[in-house]
Amino acid sequence: MNEQQKEQAENDEAEGRERKNGGEGQGNGRRKIGIVLLVLILAGIVVGGWLWYKCKIELSTDDAFIESHIHTISPRVPGQVEKVAVEDNQQVAAGDLLVALDEADYQARVAKAEARLRRAENRVRAAYAGIEAARARVDQARAELDQAGIDLRRGEALFKREVIPRQRLDQLRTAHEVAKSTLAEARQALARARAEVAGGPDGLEARVAERKAELETARLELSYTRITAPVAGHVTRKSVEPGNNVRPGQPLLSLVQLEAPWIVANYKESQLTHMEPGQKVEFTVDAFPGRTFTGRVESIMAGTGAAFALLPPENATGNYVKVVQRVPVRIAIDPDTDPDHVLRVGLSVVPTVYTGRSLGDILVHLNPFD
Repeated sequence: MNEQQKEQAENDEAEGRERKNGGEGQGNGRRKIGIVLLVLILAGIVVGGWLWYKCKIELSTDDAFIESHIHTISPRVPGQVEKVAVEDNQQVAAGDLLVALDEADYQARVAKAEARLRRAENRVRAAYAGIEAARARVDQARAELDQAGIDLRRGEALFKREVIPRQRLDQLRTAHEVAKSTLAEARQALARARAEVAGGPDGLEARVAERKAELETARLELSYTRITAPVAGHVTRKSVEPGNNVRPGQPLLSLVQLEAPWIVANYKESQLTHMEPGQKVEFTVDAFPGRTFTGRVESIMAGTGAAFALLPPENATGNYVKVVQRVPVRIAIDPDTDPDHVLRVGLSVVPTVYTGRSLGDILVHLNPFD
């Protein structure tokens, strides 16, 4: 019995030790699980707080596209296309020839205008010669009038001394009156000659000016037969071929400038509260994954996109449903971020505007019921 009791006591003691060790193990396991859960909760709070702060200082949208200047090239004069010097997607410099029209008709117009100008100038020279001749006749008539006056005074003195008869005195008086009439007629002829040259809109000088304007117009129209690139860019949407007859204003091709593109980002109206021109922007492009471009907020449009739509919404009909509006924001792209001009018009981008707000400013304006 003593041995059995001793063995039983040893077994009970071993079981007690096992229970104690098991209880301590379970307590340690629960403690570890609690620590892990606490770490996860703290990490969640930190990550959530960071994401909340990040959404307050960074404004992003996926409703954004790249835009640039697109120049539609069209002729200024009608004509037949003689040469097309470019192809689609070709890069051209400012002043490069794009399209050449047939010059024959316009060269003929220039030659005709030059001939009409020469004819008008010859008429003016002839008219000035006539003025000189009329001026000479006036001088001659004045001299004859002076001589007739001298003869008349001498005749009157001789008649008083009864040296000459009255008939001779009457002849001298008549000659003096004729000389006066001749001088008046010569002066009128001089005035008419001068008026013919510079007589307002109908004068010869006005006709010369008109012919010069016609010649300049003809030369301009001749120069318009060579259609050149107004700016450097890439040729797109070419729709002209040699032999086509074109008219003024008809689109022939487009030039896209890739040197200075910008982004039009349509932000929600609730995102504009702290957005200002000059703020830094980073954006990504689907066509170039892993690459980040930079820019600056340039301006914010004066109205929403719906306000300037072809058919703006009519909210006074009674069927109003509030919809979050979007406002176009223009973002200038930094030139050094795209030195190779790989960005193309119409590409989708995801811009992020950094407002630069501090945590204190966010907490001050925080509305827990918003």
